[in-house]
Amino acid sequence: MEDVIPLLAVNGPTASGKSGLAIDVALALIASGQPAEVVNADSMLVYRGMDIGTAKPTVEERRGVPHHLIDILDVTESATVADFQRRARRAFAEVRGRGAVPVVVGGSALYMRAILDHFDFPGTDPAVRARWEAELARVGPHALHALLARRSPEAARELEPGNGRRIVRALEVLDLAGDHRPTLPEWTYEVPGVLSHGLSLERAVMDERIDRRVDAMWADGLVEEVRTLADRGLREGFTASKALGYRQVLAFLDGETSEEEARAETARRTRRFARKQLSWLRRDHRITWHDAASGGLADRLAGVVLSASDPGVGE
Repeated sequence: MEDVIPLLAVNGPTASGKSGLAIDVALALIASGQPAEVVNADSMLVYRGMDIGTAKPTVEERRGVPHHLIDILDVTESATVADFQRRARRAFAEVRGRGAVPVVVGGSALYMRAILDHFDFPGTDPAVRARWEAELARVGPHALHALLARRSPEAARELEPGNGRRIVRALEVLDLAGDHRPTLPEWTYEVPGVLSHGLSLERAVMDERIDRRVDAMWADGLVEEVRTLADRGLREGFTASKALGYRQVLAFLDGETSEEEARAETARRTRRFARKQLSWLRRDHRITWHDAASGGLADRLAGVVLSASDPGVGE
């Protein structure tokens, strides 16, 4: 079998420091003579202008390391997992074609699995989806969730009643295929040469980091960022407008809540989301876990990649 350049997947919940670690690992590899590039696996970093609320690494923070799948869509466009899978796998092939190591970084277990694993998607029909999106706008996500529960209790149990986008998708799949399978496929990599590592941290530490991050986002101008994006059509963006922080600030700008309530709700929902992220990621037995506070981790992970590239390294 032909040797394959390794691919390093850096997993972890929100505020675990995974984006910075991915850049550090890439720089350590580059310093050792092995080119490396970062591939984003966060569904919200794809949107142009959504910078503060997504904690998107700035050009300065990227420190010259090439990044892929960042700033590729307008906020009015919808990102799908299937489209992300195609884009990510194309990026992997291009990065490896240059002799570089792809360092993939993201917190969503669904997106990581979709781009790395054997993961097929049911078909889609714009007319069917449009009908359910219109119904969502008419009755709201909770009523639509109740309808889904009547048609497929198993699917409804896997979805939060407020997640209108995923409820619409589940109903679309039911109409097209007559079945909706909420369970994920077996743990089988489709992409060769994957090395999966993850960052973990105590819940209290994670919550404190998230609270500090939300405070920093407000101080850095999140409200003004959302106001600017609203003028560019953020409210019409079916995916972007639902992002954590952005949804809450839009509610404030629309007079539905106070600014302090929006800020507190952003922190609360982000803490809950991070715990859910970690719970999903923990199910993946292929991930090697590391304490997010441990020192020298970038050099250690770079060593793991180099050893996989050349088994003689480190002997």
